[in-house]
Amino acid sequence: MALMTQDKTILVIGTYDTKSDELDYLTKAIQGQGGKVLTMDVSVLGDPAMPTDISKHQVAEAANSSIDEAIDSGDENTAMQIMARGSSALCQMLHKAGRIDGMIAMGGSMGTDLALDCARALPLGVPKYIISTIAFSTLIPAERLATDTQMILWAGGLYGLNSVCKASLSQAAGAVLGAARAVEMPTQKKPMVGMTSLGSSCLKYMKVLKPALEERGFEVAIFHATGMGGMAFENLAREGAFACVMDFAPQEMGNHMMGSSVNSGPNRLRGAAASKTPAIIAPGCVDLVDFPGWQPFPDQFSDRSFHAHNRLLASATLNAEERRQVAREIGARASESKAPVHIISPKQGVEEWDKPGEPAHEPQSHAAFVEELAKSVQPPVGFTELDCHINDAQFCETALAIFDEWLAQGIVVRKAN
Repeated sequence: MALMTQDKTILVIGTYDTKSDELDYLTKAIQGQGGKVLTMDVSVLGDPAMPTDISKHQVAEAANSSIDEAIDSGDENTAMQIMARGSSALCQMLHKAGRIDGMIAMGGSMGTDLALDCARALPLGVPKYIISTIAFSTLIPAERLATDTQMILWAGGLYGLNSVCKASLSQAAGAVLGAARAVEMPTQKKPMVGMTSLGSSCLKYMKVLKPALEERGFEVAIFHATGMGGMAFENLAREGAFACVMDFAPQEMGNHMMGSSVNSGPNRLRGAAASKTPAIIAPGCVDLVDFPGWQPFPDQFSDRSFHAHNRLLASATLNAEERRQVAREIGARASESKAPVHIISPKQGVEEWDKPGEPAHEPQSHAAFVEELAKSVQPPVGFTELDCHINDAQFCETALAIFDEWLAQGIVVRKAN
């Protein structure tokens, strides 16, 4: 069978002093499908059996350092952080120069740590594949992941080639090259509104707001606020990808505050502020804290009302004082932005399960949140309190009215980013 045209170049990253056989296998698997390869060595102590396209010395120099400095540090973590800075800087430079169409890296915990930085250096749509012995592990926090990182578990790959790890390597080779050939990069022909939500059984506003915003000439991207979705939303907001954000499900911030693993890191509600993107915020689902459904709730929440969404995800209600804490933090983070921010507070509830008769209906605790939020929001942050539920038509009408006013004032612009 004839090889496909060599039309895409994949950057292969790894420690060529200890993983040369595995990296060579990966390279040949990509080339065997007609792809091109650029190799980058990120090892420190040893030297590769064969020269790579980008040497470890070039990587260290890209971090304004040297291999000697990395070795003299006497600490493998410090040394690999030097290599991570250099390799991620080179990834960005190589992509901007049009020399690579995707990247793939392999490693254990050290190599994965470096690979995560390399992936984050590349924009959305550029394939980023990580072959890792800790793929999908709780060792990897949400905020370290690039928006569209792909991972595969490097089973049996700790030391040396074997038939088990070849299965992972060959799949990864096909995946990254196939992605580079198939990807439809973001076009940015229309300005985009970034919105957060949960499933429509819980929060329903997206069904009204998405078509209404599209009628106004905007593209709408809705992010599932269950940890990874909020992470992707914040990454793109921080990069200035949105003309406006409608962050109506910031529950991941409360999850982080309450110690839940279902979170997007410590900087939820801060991405838009960092890029001076105008933001409309509402407290969808902040009355709840999420936990993995397959684990027992922590003792702190064992006596709370709860909703089992499925076998993966379950939620417990927050008490009045916890909701006050969340309200204060929303107000504090909103005040950090130098761009316009407007908070909408629905007094009758913030998700479908807090309605009368539902398991999360705790009106006194919600009243405490509403009261604290009103006290916590300070000018110039805008604030509108509504005598309705977040899933009522009045909420959507208010959000669109604020958006339209900002559009008329030129705060939200129709120009694509």
